[in-house]
Amino acid sequence: MKVTTERKWNNRELILLLGLCLVGVPILLENVLYDQLLQWLDSTLYAGTLTGFCMAIVFTLGVYWIALKPNKLGWRAVGIAPLTKKMWKTIVLWTILLILISIAIVVVMDVLTIGTNNAKTDSLKSDLTPFTFVIGFLSAAVVSPIYEEIFYRGFLYTWFRRWGIKKAMILSSFIFMIVHIPTYNTLPVNFASGLVFCWVYEKTGSIIPAIIIHGVVNGIGISLSVLG
Repeated sequence: MKVTTERKWNNRELILLLGLCLVGVPILLENVLYDQLLQWLDSTLYAGTLTGFCMAIVFTLGVYWIALKPNKLGWRAVGIAPLTKKMWKTIVLWTILLILISIAIVVVMDVLTIGTNNAKTDSLKSDLTPFTFVIGFLSAAVVSPIYEEIFYRGFLYTWFRRWGIKKAMILSSFIFMIVHIPTYNTLPVNFASGLVFCWVYEKTGSIIPAIIIHGVVNGIGISLSVLG
């Protein structure tokens, strides 16, 4: 089972959802909402976590109301297909490979004296308790993988795929990378991860394996960063 080449959407859906991703969310949620939450809660961890949950809701509803409902499409159109036993081999293989790729990138960055600190994990470490760790872990390993795979692979990669698999992988992964700015030191890993998630989706026809790999790698990453 592979990703269909059917042209489900036109330029309208792409422009609207890219506008949401690159303009609406960064301005209204990551800046205005985050700043307001920071004033109310006086905690970068809680403000960031709540902002992340709001982003998950906005991205998911955006895909539904802009790309799916108007075209009378179900969630299968963005790759939400059943997980099968055959997919687990792909999941295990690419989880291991992505971990190794990420380690290699971090090592190279360390050799080049490029820092690998992350403001999000730093805020978690500054107020580390079992409760805050669970919150941070669920946000990174559960919430983010679900909505990011729906949007960046399920919608964007599928849309760009009409231009060819390689171009679709590169374009969707590039956008996935730049939305992680200003955490510049994580961008190479973000791009490599995007390529892997696209490839897994392409080979399985479902974003569920990519969600699992994404969640496992994020979970390992935040655990090592915070507890290490």
